[in-house]
Amino acid sequence: MIQGMNQEANLRVLVLAGGISHERDISLKSGRRVADALTDAGATVVIREPDEDLFKHIATDNPDVIWPVLHGASGEDGSLRDILSLTGVAYVGATAASARLAWDKSIAKILVERAGIQTPASLTLPKETFRELDADLVLEQVAKHMTFPVVVKPARSGSAQGVTVVTDPEHLNRAMVDAYVYCEVAIIERFVAGTELAISVINEGAGPIALPAVEIEPTHGKFGYDERVTAGDINYYVPARLDHHILEKAGKLAVKAHEELGLRHLSRIDLIIDEAGTPWFLEANVAPGMTETSLLPQAILATNVSLGQVYLGLVNAAKAGRG
Repeated sequence: MIQGMNQEANLRVLVLAGGISHERDISLKSGRRVADALTDAGATVVIREPDEDLFKHIATDNPDVIWPVLHGASGEDGSLRDILSLTGVAYVGATAASARLAWDKSIAKILVERAGIQTPASLTLPKETFRELDADLVLEQVAKHMTFPVVVKPARSGSAQGVTVVTDPEHLNRAMVDAYVYCEVAIIERFVAGTELAISVINEGAGPIALPAVEIEPTHGKFGYDERVTAGDINYYVPARLDHHILEKAGKLAVKAHEELGLRHLSRIDLIIDEAGTPWFLEANVAPGMTETSLLPQAILATNVSLGQVYLGLVNAAKAGRG
């Protein structure tokens, strides 16, 4: 159950948003919505860019807690979190080490699979290896040994950027090129047909809990970057339209993945539920979107608790060293 801790009104929070990644615009929107919710809950909030004045702003703003609402590499690969740890100010979200593990989808898949969580079989191909071994011959071998359709995606990227579902081996090369635009490593993963779920996990200090699963139904058959940021292109169902036993199993899997990756405070675990009702882990997000079309806020609102209450609970957990 969400605690929704509504504590001291003089809590000072520094929200970091923007940055230079491909997802800058989403980060700015997410940061503004987090700041507004925290302000409504009674906190004093300042929004800053993670730029060359970061340390000066931290010294001037004197925040109790920093919330990095940054999507893409700089916000999710652990590098900024390493820097934040040097300031001595508590921050919301995964530690640098855990963020690195979750940010690299190929590593995250290995870790959760070792913990007994099912994830689609995949092949990881660095760009250099792809070129050195003759790209055409590599893709010929992939076509021989993998059943199509497959999903091609960057190993390190967010918001479905560079992701392609490939039904014809002849289109595999184009999909690889698209994935390499966003990352030097691409994953070719077995496609699992089924219902796509996003299960957000939060921990306000009393242990991680799974929020209601959000079912994602693209109106045009695709849940890509454009669809994620454009209202009306996706039908969302909260809770998902699946049997409660399946949803309970999926929720437990999401919490287990969150714990196995060592995540803190909040995460979003993306799953596919196949026709047999089996959940498959796809990826973990350490800095989920917080915009009006984002999945974690939808899941919170489905619990009839305000965003501000929950966000304040997460901030207080970070301040107290819990979560």
